[in-house]
Amino acid sequence: MRTRQFFITLLFFGVLLAAWEGVVRAGWYSPVLVPSPLAVAGYLREAARDGTLVAAAGVTMRRLLIGFGLGLAAGIPLGMLTARVATARATVGVLALGLQTLPSVCWVPLALIWFGQNESAMLFVVVMGTLWSVLIAVSDGMRTVPPIYARAARTMGSRGLHTLVTVTLPASLPHLVAGMKQGWAFAWRSLMAAEIYVTIVTGLGLGQLLHYGRELNAMEQVIGVMLLIVAIGLLADRVLFSPLERFLRLRWGLEAK
Repeated sequence: MRTRQFFITLLFFGVLLAAWEGVVRAGWYSPVLVPSPLAVAGYLREAARDGTLVAAAGVTMRRLLIGFGLGLAAGIPLGMLTARVATARATVGVLALGLQTLPSVCWVPLALIWFGQNESAMLFVVVMGTLWSVLIAVSDGMRTVPPIYARAARTMGSRGLHTLVTVTLPASLPHLVAGMKQGWAFAWRSLMAAEIYVTIVTGLGLGQLLHYGRELNAMEQVIGVMLLIVAIGLLADRVLFSPLERFLRLRWGLEAK
């Protein structure tokens, strides 16, 4: 089944590439605006050869992982707090719901004013893109755990923090992983917005490559970097989140083997 899906995916993207090449060859758009797949592949090959792509991807991933980790470190305990305390749910929880709807790019001007043109501004935007999704996912996940779990734990001597850490939180892991996945996606978008608008000489990321491609009117660079960003996102999902989600669904009996 997986082999069949793999070939279907390859066929689908092959058709997309053929359609893309057909549009370019038909002359419907200027090659300056819509470069051919070969031109994009040529840019990616040259940029990989001279180390530009590898260095930029490394800078971006470092920022993303640090900001995402900080967002998780703050979002998980805050989500646990809002799930257990009604006052926190009516205050922090409502604030999280409101700020989650705020587009990531809106944090960039605030970050520039507060931190200036430096790495702290980048990390702030990424944390803001991650924090609220994780907080809401943890809070909702813990509140959907059947109360009988906690009652059964109490009959076996579990109390307070022990019940929270060993019963409630593990039972809400599927929701937490879903929140982490959503937070990762928001973190990606936040970081790209920050790298496009915040210029840092010490670290050239993928967002800056997008920005310079636009400035130079080099559409093969813009589309090539966009494809690389999509590829990294798909790789993270396939390598990290999808296996973890499948394991949890199997472990909790939500999916047949």
